[in-house]
Amino acid sequence: MKKRESGFTLIELLIVIAIIGILAAIAIPNLLSAVQRGRQKRTMGDMRSLATAIEAYAVDNNNYPAGSCQTGAFTTAGPQMTLTTLIILQPTYIAQAPRVDGWQRFMYYNTQGPALNPDQYNIISYGRDGAADGSAKCGSTTNFNDDIIYSNGTFLQWPEGTQQ
Repeated sequence: MKKRESGFTLIELLIVIAIIGILAAIAIPNLLSAVQRGRQKRTMGDMRSLATAIEAYAVDNNNYPAGSCQTGAFTTAGPQMTLTTLIILQPTYIAQAPRVDGWQRFMYYNTQGPALNPDQYNIISYGRDGAADGSAKCGSTTNFNDDIIYSNGTFLQWPEGTQQ
């Protein structure tokens, strides 16, 4: 009697490899999209936290903290934040003010109104590409590269739905 060798045939191995390849082709784009969506949501959460601290400061001091010498409209980006921007909020209003977005780039902060008593503010992240989109689209966006704009207690432009 001949002893039969056990193991997988070449066809069986190729079929398994093809199935794994198909599953990877489906899963990898979804994973990459989920990572970018996570960065967007982290940025939005950081903006909300920072805005809460700014609002609390405004309640106590009757004005928003000046972030720069520059003023602008709701969607006009101010200067890029630095490690010392809004240091006045720490530790009374927020333990550590978030200054970078989910893509590890500094966000932008701006105020508008009288120089010594600004009455409006905005916080802007330029999204995945780090470049300004120009004028605000206002409303929801479907592109990771679109700006995220938070102004006076609400998002003016934000990501929603399936992103590209």
